[in-house]
Amino acid sequence: MVAPKNEFDENPQQQINIELSESAAEGIYSNLVLVSHSPSEFVIDFARLLPGPPKGKVHSRIIMTPMHAKSLIATLQENLARYERTFGTIVPPAGPGQGGRPAGEFDL
Repeated sequence: MVAPKNEFDENPQQQINIELSESAAEGIYSNLVLVSHSPSEFVIDFARLLPGPPKGKVHSRIIMTPMHAKSLIATLQENLARYERTFGTIVPPAGPGQGGRPAGEFDL
């Protein structure tokens, strides 16, 4: 007897149809990210900090579960490794503005 398939069965490749609006396709520039969390969610704020008075503005907020945050990290690590294989090692700049930030906050 064959068991019925359900949503938890492993599928070789499930195709997902993603719609990308014109405004989302333009993207938002961010050079600062702030991360906070609770037991049930991670909040990731993408902000822009321009030269002059030290005042930034959040332009996008993403809220996700801890499981999705961990998946995001794995996906970013995989893609950074691919990038570095193609274009070379990314070397973070050293100097002013790179240290002394609170945990969960860093320049992009």
